[in-house]
Amino acid sequence: MSSVTLTTGDDVAASGVLIAAALHLKARGEPLWPESSLTPERLARYYPPAGWRVAWRGDVALACLCLLDADPLFWPEDAPQEALYLHKLAVHPDTRGQGLSALLLQEAALETARRGRPWLKLDTATGRPKLRALYENFGFQNVGERTVKGFDVTLYRLPV
Repeated sequence: MSSVTLTTGDDVAASGVLIAAALHLKARGEPLWPESSLTPERLARYYPPAGWRVAWRGDVALACLCLLDADPLFWPEDAPQEALYLHKLAVHPDTRGQGLSALLLQEAALETARRGRPWLKLDTATGRPKLRALYENFGFQNVGERTVKGFDVTLYRLPV
């Protein structure tokens, strides 16, 4: 996938990928995120621009994710510097099936290791078996479930 480049900090491009993915999932009857929560302004409330990673081919944004230094909502018992926390992994519907999720997960794991954190952690909706399988096939370990703000989530971690 040599024609793909990665950038940091492009929350506007990430928003575009997220909205396209959310609309696609909603059309398939599998809603994940309300589009109104994915505007750059709304995302900035919870996800600092520096956390965004966007995969590009030329000037087209293909996929994104956000890495956080802490995640007290889903991982309240974690010590500082224990992990990086992955959120909002999305692939634009026009570029599905090209290995972009794996590419971004690999980059997130590499960055976690470069920053000296032993774990890359994430949460995902418990009722999304395909997404859970993606993480498990990549090597993430299921470490439990919890309910956060009325949503059932499964917690995963990857040693790096």
